Amino acid sequence: MKWIDLPPVWLALALVMTWWIAQLQPMWLAFGHPALDLAGGLLVGGGLVLMLLAFVEMRKQRTTVIPHMEADHLVTTGIFRRSRNPIYLGDVLVLAGLALRWDATVALVLVPLFIGTITQRFIIPEENRLRRKFRADFARYCQKTRRWL
Repeated sequence: MKWIDLPPVWLALALVMTWWIAQLQPMWLAFGHPALDLAGGLLVGGGLVLMLLAFVEMRKQRTTVIPHMEADHLVTTGIFRRSRNPIYLGDVLVLAGLALRWDATVALVLVPLFIGTITQRFIIPEENRLRRKFRADFARYCQKTRRWL
């Protein structure tokens, strides 16, 4: 069951629930406005770009993208100058964007639940590992760069 404890699996579950809500929500809760489609598309696109930039930066630094593994390097360059967790931020943008694209605005309630789950299951343990391994460097990085934005 270790495979289920990976962020993409949690994102997939949240997306399935979002899609399910979109299929089941009453028509009177649907907005069906083109602006929501545009906003949703921009959020999804922005999320995918964030993820791609983070993956590229981590590959350049030759460190792992797998959350439960020990990082070889503390990545503070590129997109990591703006956010300590650009991949997770990208996940959140994709989730919110697809909720809008699928006209499932009720499902936006899943976004803070997803953020809380990701923070507790992945971000805090990752930060604890980085804090132990990179000590003062990680402390300085945390002072300069916010967890999400």
